[in-house]
Amino acid sequence: MPRTYQDILASRIAGLPENTDSFRVIDGEADGYPNLFIDRFGDRTLISTRDRDIPHQLLQQIVSEAGPVYHKRLDQDDKQPPVPIAHAGDSTPLQFHIVEQGVRFLIDMGAGYSQGIFLDQRDNRRRVRQACRPGMRILNTFAYTGAFSVYAALGGAITTTLDLAQPCLDWARQNFLLNALEPDEHYFCKGDALHWLDRFAKQQRTFHGIILDPPTFSRDKNGKVFRVECHYGDLVSKAIACLEPGGWLLCSTNCRKLSHRDFRIMVASAAPGADLRHDPMPFDFPGEDYLKCLFVQF
Repeated sequence: MPRTYQDILASRIAGLPENTDSFRVIDGEADGYPNLFIDRFGDRTLISTRDRDIPHQLLQQIVSEAGPVYHKRLDQDDKQPPVPIAHAGDSTPLQFHIVEQGVRFLIDMGAGYSQGIFLDQRDNRRRVRQACRPGMRILNTFAYTGAFSVYAALGGAITTTLDLAQPCLDWARQNFLLNALEPDEHYFCKGDALHWLDRFAKQQRTFHGIILDPPTFSRDKNGKVFRVECHYGDLVSKAIACLEPGGWLLCSTNCRKLSHRDFRIMVASAAPGADLRHDPMPFDFPGEDYLKCLFVQF
């Protein structure tokens, strides 16, 4: 018999870092609900399901506990935004702010398949902030809405936020402003990360730390394909060419086709002599250990 929603929620809240209101409440089968995932974003609740409906009893428990509730179907072939299912009327703002470890972010329930932040990277964002010092230069590739950049900037670094989509870069600037950071004191680059890494290397522009968290599959404007399971080592090599002596990489992927062992071999082969440290996923993600992440220190 699965634990009640209220019991699981209480246990998650008890383990959270201070000043954090966004986290995973139910992580699928690990919490007794296969193919069902529940995230809290501030006072909003997002229920995500894969090939199943929401159990009526569970939904009743959530509705009695939560503010606005949304539902998203997990389908890689049909990526639709969440839809409101309880306590969310026309007057409920789709955009709102959350706080994670004291850092504020803009969330948008109407933005599409992703809402603005990946909760499973919370601990890695903290590690990046801890690794930064004033005067450091940090490059955040495939940056999405710039969450890693914000943490690095709060650690004192000068950041370069790189993404293919201009709306994501604009969103990242808003996240900087939410944390009293001046975007104009940092750099925002639009374009393909692989091409920019080559450009930085030619310009001899180097960084003390580089974050690599690419999509599992992409295709550039010339039709060249990038697949994590085949090409991640090439990405690491390009990044090393832009790295200061003694610098570090944060190498990450959620590619399920790639095992932890094979990912480590791929990164180690591209970064000979470096120290590789693996850290587990946050405690509120007790289910599938899908996120591969290595902190690579030279």
